[in-house]
Amino acid sequence: MSGPHEALADAWPCIFRPMRREQMLIGQAYTDAADGRTFERRSPYSGEVIATYPEAGLADVERAAADARKTFEDGRWSGAPAKVRAAILRKTADVLRARLDDFAANLVAEVGKPISAAKGEVQGAAEVLEYYAALALDLHGEAYSAQAADALGLVLREPVGVVGVIIPWNFPLVLACWKLGPALAAGCTVVLKPSHWTSGSAILLARALSDSGLPPGVLNVVTGEAENGAVIGQALCQSPLVDKIAFTGSTATGKKVMQTCAQTLKRVSLELGGKSPNVVFADAPAIDAAVAGAFFGIFMNAGQVCQAGSRLLVQRSIHAEFVDKLVAMTRGKLRLGDPAQPSTTLGPLVSEPQLRRVVGYLDQGKSCGAVLKTGGGRPADPALARGHFVEPTIFDAVPADATIAQEEIFGPVLSVLPFEDEADALRLANHTTYGLAAAIWTRDLNVAVRLAKGIRAGTVWVNAYHGTGVANQMPYGGYRQSGIGRELGRAGLDEYLETKSVQIKLG
Repeated sequence: MSGPHEALADAWPCIFRPMRREQMLIGQAYTDAADGRTFERRSPYSGEVIATYPEAGLADVERAAADARKTFEDGRWSGAPAKVRAAILRKTADVLRARLDDFAANLVAEVGKPISAAKGEVQGAAEVLEYYAALALDLHGEAYSAQAADALGLVLREPVGVVGVIIPWNFPLVLACWKLGPALAAGCTVVLKPSHWTSGSAILLARALSDSGLPPGVLNVVTGEAENGAVIGQALCQSPLVDKIAFTGSTATGKKVMQTCAQTLKRVSLELGGKSPNVVFADAPAIDAAVAGAFFGIFMNAGQVCQAGSRLLVQRSIHAEFVDKLVAMTRGKLRLGDPAQPSTTLGPLVSEPQLRRVVGYLDQGKSCGAVLKTGGGRPADPALARGHFVEPTIFDAVPADATIAQEEIFGPVLSVLPFEDEADALRLANHTTYGLAAAIWTRDLNVAVRLAKGIRAGTVWVNAYHGTGVANQMPYGGYRQSGIGRELGRAGLDEYLETKSVQIKLG
């Protein structure tokens, strides 16, 4: 009998061959774990085994870090001309586009991402690499020539060294490129540790970079399952051979990363969780556009997005109409199903543990006094029973201090909170320990600017959500417990550079 991915397997046999066995990359070779252990990744949609990956141990991490250190010190990449680094990044972007079907199929299989969204992630990753290829050519320092007649000062920007990159599973390809793009542009070498749920995209990306001319040893990839994956990450944070850790993940894990890195005073950048407010005023330019923004803000990638607009604040005078329209759109536009099928718009959650986590929050929402408007459980369709599906859910009139309004759920679960006026909106928007993103919908420029300045968040959109149709490659990161440092933009490149002052006394 044919499996549920038969159609996709026909289109991309290189991805869906049975029991695909992969190797990780250390130094010049793809290799198994030193002790030969492996782990399986199963489809979050069908439960079928997608691939097996090496179960790296401490010896493998130490070998990868040593190879990255040796490669950095020998200068083959850190000392390479900027035009060489830029050319390899540009070529890798071209390879991603040429292999779009392979990369997208892997995201469908491992993340459960609908195929259209998966292709969009591949395109986004290619754009990031192109952007940092351009910035590699614009790396420069400064000169101080007027401080003294017989002296010259130079400010040099140099690569920070060996970078340990730890990435999550929700956008495994594009988030890897958010870090690898600037790290490689700066001249750093890297040890990349992907999520055990989504190791395939890291292996495919490593191959694309190698095929584009990246010297051996510049990028190393180590893979490991759940508990052992945490050991790998901790080993990278502790290693004296690693100069910086770039981490994206939960706030709780980010705190542990920071604590461990403090032992060796590593540089750290952390992109962590969020509970982002999406604020809609009665004078929003078009209520239907704002409804669509709220819809996209929470249900993109099944809500598995750090900057998801999971707290919808709606001015009371339009609250009932707005919620009714959003509920109707949710029921009418979202189709749960096989993520390989173009008609699917909402895929499964990534794993059984994530499913249990989200269902637990649904139970809390039902008991906190909120009004359940739609969803609230597992779908009844027996065709979806094997997958980690949750109904798209909207809770209305959610108390501001309720657990579902304060904690990051990372699923398709929206909390709606009505507000009275601008002051009330600002108070509710900042009533969180996070500060990753926010959005404001209004025609009043004064209100938009006041709230954009007043909301404690690293990114604020006006009359948009997730930056759709707005500027790309702007700095991204969080306030408060949403993280430290920035990704994207020139600020993202600065995270991978050291500043050196050179003072020259002239004769």
